[in-house]
Amino acid sequence: MTGPAPAQEWWSAAELAEAGLPDLPGTKRKVNDLAVREGWARHPGKVRRRKGVGGGVEYHWSILPLRARMRLSAGLVAAPADKPGTGEAWERYAAAGDKARAEAEARLGAIAEVELLEGAGLTRSAAVREVARKLERSDKSLWNYLGQVEGVARADRLAYLIDGRALRRSPARRDDIDPAFLSLVRSDWLRLSQPSLTSCYDRAVRVWTSERRNSAVPPLHQVRRWLKASVSVPTEIFMRKGEEALRRLYPAQVRSKAFMAPLECVQGDYHKFDVFVSWPGYDKPVRPQMMVWSDVYSGKLLAWRLSPTANSHTVQLVTGDLIRTYGIPQSVLIDNGREFAAKAMTGGTPTRFRFKITDEDIPGLLPLLGVEIHWATPYSGQSKPIERAFRDLCDRVAKHPAFDGAYTGNKPDAKPEDYGTRAIPLEEFRLVLEDELAHHNARPGRRSEVAMGRSFNEVFNEGYARATIKRATDEQLRLWLLRAEGVRAKTSNGALKLYDTEYWSEWMYRIAGEKVVARFDADDLTAGLEVYDLAGRYLGHAKCLKDAKFRDVEAARDHNRKRKTWMRAQRDEAKAARELTAAEVAARVRAASGLAADDPLPEAQVHQLVTPHKAAPKRRRAQSAEEKEREAALEARVTRLAEHRARPVEVDEDDPKALFLRARALETAQAEGETLTQAQADWLADYQQSSDYRTQLRMERRFGAQE
Repeated sequence: MTGPAPAQEWWSAAELAEAGLPDLPGTKRKVNDLAVREGWARHPGKVRRRKGVGGGVEYHWSILPLRARMRLSAGLVAAPADKPGTGEAWERYAAAGDKARAEAEARLGAIAEVELLEGAGLTRSAAVREVARKLERSDKSLWNYLGQVEGVARADRLAYLIDGRALRRSPARRDDIDPAFLSLVRSDWLRLSQPSLTSCYDRAVRVWTSERRNSAVPPLHQVRRWLKASVSVPTEIFMRKGEEALRRLYPAQVRSKAFMAPLECVQGDYHKFDVFVSWPGYDKPVRPQMMVWSDVYSGKLLAWRLSPTANSHTVQLVTGDLIRTYGIPQSVLIDNGREFAAKAMTGGTPTRFRFKITDEDIPGLLPLLGVEIHWATPYSGQSKPIERAFRDLCDRVAKHPAFDGAYTGNKPDAKPEDYGTRAIPLEEFRLVLEDELAHHNARPGRRSEVAMGRSFNEVFNEGYARATIKRATDEQLRLWLLRAEGVRAKTSNGALKLYDTEYWSEWMYRIAGEKVVARFDADDLTAGLEVYDLAGRYLGHAKCLKDAKFRDVEAARDHNRKRKTWMRAQRDEAKAARELTAAEVAARVRAASGLAADDPLPEAQVHQLVTPHKAAPKRRRAQSAEEKEREAALEARVTRLAEHRARPVEVDEDDPKALFLRARALETAQAEGETLTQAQADWLADYQQSSDYRTQLRMERRFGAQE
C-alpha cells in the first residue's frame, strides 16, 4: 500500500535531492547514480523527458524507495511551485524594493559559495551545511534558494531569488465601497472647472442619500486614496487642465547645438516692447515692435529693425540686412504668422500715391536663394530659443531707467502707477535699444553648451571664421527691397518722386515720361532707388536729391561742380557720337550726286591780254629779309590769337591753380593790347571777384609766379 498519490507525480533528480526524502541522496548527481544502479529507466511509463529550460528526465513517484513514497503520500513534502517566465521574474524584480533586492543579492552570494565548495570536492549537502553555518542561515533556506534557481540561466538567477512576500502591490479597491459611488465622485471631479474633491464628495453623498442606496458611504480619505490609485496623472491633467497642459507634461526635446555652425540656421520673430514711443506720423504713442534675426548656434542677434506694427515689409528688409552683412543662411526657423507666411499684406497707406506697393511672398523669396524653411510653434520657448532672448530684453530694455514713466507693464493688470505719463521719442528709444543689443551680444558668462562662459559674439566670430559662407550678388540683394510699381518719370529729365522725395541720376533722361518699377528701403529713403522697367529688366540706380539750405554756398558749389562734370561728360559723349565732320559728309553727298565726277574744263586756245587800270596798285618791290621776318611774326601772333579765341583752353574747373593761371594769361593778353572775346572778358571779371583769385594773387606776390 502506498497510499494516495501526491500532488506532484513527476520529479526531476534535482527536485528529489532538494526535497530531502528518506533513502534518497541529497545531490542531483547521486540521485541520477541511484537511478542508474536501480534501473529506474527499465520501468515502462515511469521515466519521461522533462519539458522546460534545462531538459533532462523526470521520474514517477511510484518507483522511489518505500519510505520516500510514504513521505510523499503523507503530504509532508510540498511540491515545488512552477517557476515564472524570465520576463515575469524580472518584472517582479523591478517591482521589488531596495530591501528585497539586497536580500536577493545575499541569496545569490550564498548559492555562489555552495557551488564553489562543490567545485572543491564537497558534496552538496556538506556544502549547504557549511555555508548555512557560516552565514547563520538554516539548511532548509539554502536548499530553497537552490531550488529557486534550478534550471535557470546564471544571468537570470537574481530575478528568481526575489522574495514574493516583499513585492510592492498596488492598493486594491476595498470590496465594501460601491463602484457606482466612486464613479459618481470621479465623473464630477474630472472637469475643466477643477472643482475640489471635498465639494464633489459632498454632492455625491447628497445624491447617494436621496436615491436611498443600501451600500455604505466610504469616508473622504478612502475616496481620495482610491482616486490617486485609479486615476493616472496624465488623465487628471488632461481632464482638469486641458490639452495644452497635457502637452507641457511631455518632456521637451533636447536639441544639441554642438555640431552646428554659424548661419547654419537662423531664427526670426517679432517682439513687442512694453514701452510707449512717439512714432512719427502717429497721433498716439505706440508700443514699437522689433523684427530680429538670431543665430541658432551662437545665440547672437544678427539683424533687426523697428516698426509700429508687425508686417511683411519689415521682415523683407531685415532679411536683406542679414544677407548683406553676414551672408545667405542655410535654413531659417520662423513662425507661420501672417507677417512671415502671408502672400499679401496691407502695410502702409498706398492709396496716397498713384503707384502700388506690392507685398512679396517672403517664403517665396527665401527659396530663390536656396534657403530651407522650418516652421515653428508660435510663443514656444522650446521650439524657438529666441523667446529666451526676448525675456532678457523685457528686463534690460523695457525697464531701462531712460524709459522711466513710459513702461506699460507686461500685462493689463500689471500697469505701474506712472502708466502713460511719458512717451519716448523714437530716436532716443533706438539709441538705447542699440546699446542694449550690443551689450546682449557681448555679455560674457553665457552658459549654453557651445558658449561655456564666453559671449555670443565670441562664439559666433570663432565659428564664422572657419565656416563656409555664401554671399549674395547685387541683384539678389535688390530682391529684398520693397517694390513700387507704376512710378512715372518726369517728362523733362526722367526724375522719379517717391514719398515726397525726388530721385535722379545722369542716365534717367532715357526713361522720361515712362512708367517704371522702383525698389527701395522704406527706412532709408536717402539710399536711393533701384529702377526696373515694367518687364522686370534692371535699368540702374537713382540717387536721392537732397534739398539744400537756401544760403548754403558749399551745397551750391557742390551742385554746380556736379552739373559741370555731367555736362562735360555729355559733351564728350556727343563729340564721340559724331564720327564725320560736316565737310566730310558734304563731300560724300556731292560724290553721291555726281558733282565731283564732272569732266575738267578744256584749255582755251585763244588768250587776250587785259590792259591794267590806271588806279590799280603798282607792283610791290621785293621785300628784304628783315621785313619778311617781321611780317611772319605778326602773322603767327594773329593766328595764335585767333585760335585762342576760337577754341578756349579746357581748364579743370575744380583746380584753383589752373583757374588762376588762365586768368593771368588773359590779363597779360589784355595788357598787350589784344582784344578778348565777350565770354573771356565776362569769365575774367567774375573770377577776379572771387576769394580764390585774391588768395592766389597774394601767394604769387609773396612767393613768385607759379609754373
